[in-house]
Amino acid sequence: MRNLKLLKSLCSSELQGLGSPQCFSVRADTGSLLVASQYSITEYDPRTGQVVSEASLTADNFLPEDGSGAVVGLQDLAELESVCLATAGGDVVLFSLNTCQFECVGSVDSGLTSMSWSPDEELVTLTTGQETIIMMTKDFEPITEIRIHQDDFGEGKFITVGWGKKETQFHGSEGKQAAQRKIQPAAGWDDRRPRVTWRGDGQLFAVSAVCPQTGARKVRVWNREGILQATSEPVNGLEQALCWKPSGSLIASTQRHPNKHSVVFMEKNGLLHGDFTLPFSKDQAKVKELLWNSDSTVLAVWVEDMTAGEDGSFNTCIQLWTVGNYHWYLKQSLDFGRDPQKAPVCVCWDPEHPLKLHLVTRSWTSITYDWGWTTERSPGLDATDNASVAVIDGDKILVTTFRQCVVPPPMCSFELQLKSAVNQVTFLCQPQRTNELAAFTANGQISVYSQGCCHSAACSCSSFCFRSEIEVDGVVVSMVHCSQSGTVALQLEDGQIRKLLWDCPEQSVEDWCDSTGCKMNFPVPCVQMALCSISGEEYLLGLTDRSHLYAGETELASNVSSFAICNDFLLITTHSHTCRCLQLSTLSVKGLQAALASIGGQNDETLRRVERGSRIVTVVPQDTRVILQMPRGNLETVHHRALVLAQLRRWLDDLKFREAFECMRKLRINLNLIYDHSPKVFLENIETFITQLNSINHINLFLTELREEDTTSTMYPRPESTPVQLPPASGLKVDVVCDALRSAMESMDPNKFCLSILTAHVKKTVPELEVALQKVHELRAPGAVNAEEALKYLLFLVNVNDLYEHSLGTYDFDLVLMVAEKSQKDPKEYLPFLNMLKSLELNYQRYTIDRHLKRYRKALFHLSKCGEEHFPEALQLVKEQKLYSEALRLFTTNSAHYKALSCAYAEHLVEQQQVEQAGLLLWRCGESVGALQAFASSSSWRNAICVAQHIPLPPDQLALLARDLAEKLTEQRRYSEAALLLDQYAKDCEEAILALITGAVWEEALRLTYMHNRQDITETNLKPALLEGKNSAAFLEAQLATFSRHRTRLAVVREQKQKARLDMLDCPDAELYSEASSVMTGSKYSHSNSRISSRSSKNRRKAERKKLSLKEGSPMEDRALMCALGEIITTEVHNLLKALVLFQFDKQAEKLQAAFEEALQTMETAVPEVWPEGLQQNQAPVTRIPEMIIITSVTYAELPAPPKMRNGVKWKLTILK
Repeated sequence: MRNLKLLKSLCSSELQGLGSPQCFSVRADTGSLLVASQYSITEYDPRTGQVVSEASLTADNFLPEDGSGAVVGLQDLAELESVCLATAGGDVVLFSLNTCQFECVGSVDSGLTSMSWSPDEELVTLTTGQETIIMMTKDFEPITEIRIHQDDFGEGKFITVGWGKKETQFHGSEGKQAAQRKIQPAAGWDDRRPRVTWRGDGQLFAVSAVCPQTGARKVRVWNREGILQATSEPVNGLEQALCWKPSGSLIASTQRHPNKHSVVFMEKNGLLHGDFTLPFSKDQAKVKELLWNSDSTVLAVWVEDMTAGEDGSFNTCIQLWTVGNYHWYLKQSLDFGRDPQKAPVCVCWDPEHPLKLHLVTRSWTSITYDWGWTTERSPGLDATDNASVAVIDGDKILVTTFRQCVVPPPMCSFELQLKSAVNQVTFLCQPQRTNELAAFTANGQISVYSQGCCHSAACSCSSFCFRSEIEVDGVVVSMVHCSQSGTVALQLEDGQIRKLLWDCPEQSVEDWCDSTGCKMNFPVPCVQMALCSISGEEYLLGLTDRSHLYAGETELASNVSSFAICNDFLLITTHSHTCRCLQLSTLSVKGLQAALASIGGQNDETLRRVERGSRIVTVVPQDTRVILQMPRGNLETVHHRALVLAQLRRWLDDLKFREAFECMRKLRINLNLIYDHSPKVFLENIETFITQLNSINHINLFLTELREEDTTSTMYPRPESTPVQLPPASGLKVDVVCDALRSAMESMDPNKFCLSILTAHVKKTVPELEVALQKVHELRAPGAVNAEEALKYLLFLVNVNDLYEHSLGTYDFDLVLMVAEKSQKDPKEYLPFLNMLKSLELNYQRYTIDRHLKRYRKALFHLSKCGEEHFPEALQLVKEQKLYSEALRLFTTNSAHYKALSCAYAEHLVEQQQVEQAGLLLWRCGESVGALQAFASSSSWRNAICVAQHIPLPPDQLALLARDLAEKLTEQRRYSEAALLLDQYAKDCEEAILALITGAVWEEALRLTYMHNRQDITETNLKPALLEGKNSAAFLEAQLATFSRHRTRLAVVREQKQKARLDMLDCPDAELYSEASSVMTGSKYSHSNSRISSRSSKNRRKAERKKLSLKEGSPMEDRALMCALGEIITTEVHNLLKALVLFQFDKQAEKLQAAFEEALQTMETAVPEVWPEGLQQNQAPVTRIPEMIIITSVTYAELPAPPKMRNGVKWKLTILK
């Protein structure tokens, strides 16, 4: 739905020469024009108006001096920096553009009628006066010479499959006469010259020539080796114009029909393939030439009237046609009038710029036209704008109003018929009047159409009353107006930007400047412009024909195929088949660059995929619809997520819940957004929400879609500038919304919203099915939803089996029957069960129901009320379901049932290795013997002594019990407690003192020695034990030696690994190896443990320990050494030092204190070396050893954390310094 907009036309009349121009070519490298006449060849630069070079063709007798000669072909050869021309006399001449010298490279005695070079300039074809084709290389070496007229069809001859002759086949509405009709000869105005055209890839060329037998034109196709491929079928009225579409699909020509004049297309096999009708009758005009532009998007038709005017002259025009959705549109009509001097004699497209057309008139006037693609859309920003798009189609304007409907082209909402072909159309850029448009026609008139009027006000340009006139220094190629700011921006042909101050008393044009006062211009000219505001500053956006999008001088993106501004959003389509929608008020220019360069995440609302080649046609203002057109021409309407979410946020902020709900429902937006957008506002206006929706189904739909997810942080992230709305802190989201809606509906009209209230109960995190069922059972109000309908709806929400079980859990058999009847259950299945339940006592009945529903706690509660005869059943239930704590609460503490339950519970605790708790239960229920056994086996000696004295036990048995308990405590290294039992209850002070000495509890042992007057034990046991303890110094020395050895080895391993790493970086295949690979350590072992089972944590720890091997060369030796260094533990020495000093072992004490201090200093110094800063990220939990080092608990899967020193502990003895 694009039109061709004339950007500029350059007319230059400085070029003059003898005769009239005959051939014409454009130099691709310089853009200058090469014009050949019957006297000379001239190179002319139309931009400067200068003649670059000129050479006479008559001086060297290439053409006769009387002007009777003709140039039949002209071609610029960029590689040779020369021009090749062919004369009718048969000469092929090479003209050097550097030396301006001619060279005759060949001559044909019979003369030449045409010359055509292949697109790659490797081959040239010449047609001679003897109706032959000569093929030559670019060095003018002959390849072949073939006759134009051949009887053979060619290599692509069709295969006959037995369908009979063409004369006997069906000919449609023309009847049998079509088979007998003779081919009409060529028109009288046909120059009878052959026409040659090449396919874009240079592999095939076609020749149109007049057949000697029939006198009609026939098209033949040859390949580049000169082998005939195909011959066209006989076509009545085929004319001389011939041009192969550069894309290679079709060959264009013209045909006269009895009632129309058409442009027809042929395939490479010579068969017709489509046509379109020219806007004049059969004998009204003749088509002189057809010309495709370089990208095959525009077909130029050069037309001249066949009937002369009153002055005997002929009218000439050039029409530009484009195709879309299999319909041909006449986009431009260039009328040159009847003045023969103004009529074009040479026309060609620019080889570099697809939409640039060059022509030279008979009077040597050079005209260059530059067009650009544009979509004429109404510029309104409010709901009164119809989002209209105007498409030019000859003398009609096809207008489609996309706000009302989407009509695929070539159809439209309505047509505007004009008296002449339309060349330009535009909409009024004024608020509330943006649906009005004006059209400029080929006859120089402007027609203005207003909304609701079926007539137009048409007048010529000369009759307009111009309000003002401002001179602009430069050629203006485009202009854009912003209705919001009133700014008018102009673009000059070199990309410079000007601002038109038209609403000031003194109108003027000034440079476009940014907020800092610096001038801003486009680096290159842009074919589409738009004004917008980015972060509060007005910018001019421009899109070049090379897909570069600029904001002033800043390039935003380089792969943009189209863009549009809608309110505060920039929408673009890219060549990577995406459509982006960005909010300009939240972005700076750099932010816009970054956003357009980003790939986009999974939930990026600004990005969506579109079909390949999609372009933006228009965006409906104050709506979410974006109209895209595909390359073929068909339309697609998309609702871009960014536009949709922006519109939804505006509606939700304005409390327009119904509009938001309808849009979200239609476009399948998650309904959770209604609440998540602003939870506080929604809960405060929940009655407004219910009133606006006013539909049970819509409220139910909203409730059923609720889920525990904040969609504003997952599916639909908020814009960065939007403040985050915190949800209420009380309860889960689904429960909060369901409760709020249910409460509001119950207060408004509980009968009307009955189904929605049921939905609110069911959709909670823990469904309140029993409450919902009870409300269904209570429905009795006339005019409201009856119980049957409510139950049917409830069955739609909940599984029927679940509902049946929950109804059974209400103990209401009427409700159970009502649910069962609506289910698919067989009455034989549930009626016997229900009848059995009805026959039971009430509490046992409810127990049976709860046990059936596996509600064991409730079942136990009801069973506890059933009497003495059912207690064994209750006890069995408690044991099966382990409901001991619940059962104990149901019985009094002094009852036999309580004692039986406590004993059962104690047995269970013993099985669970919780023997001490079992003893507590047995003791409090009076089972002292069992409690004593439990306390004794769990080493709970204090409770055991208490129970023993409570029984009471005889003194000898009590002493025996104390000795047994002391033995167990000694095994558990609880020497102080064992000594207490032996001293106070077993009355054995010697064994108590020996236990304390064994546990190195020196001071307590010394106290008991003097308390019981056993100083002999000091000499026999205490002092020898102290002397054995002094060997701690040797133990410390061994630990220190191990520490130093591991530390030295760790430094070596790290050095080796660093060297291996550097060597690997120099290796070309370094990326093939992992940093943790055994290659780095030179080890032959692999650390893959894929065969190790991980079925238990024990096995996993074992596998991890296997990895951390201290064996030299192992893959993880460095980590193993770090773990080993961190696990080196020191012993407790403070109390030992005091005891040694007391008994005058000063030398041993001094040696021990010095060794311990040396070990601590060595370890503290090594911490930064062993555990560098970079390895201290994963801190493992630590265990504190009194007075000593903090030992790190290492997790083998992580890097071990360094140990820490507790320097505040005073362990030294001053008297030893």
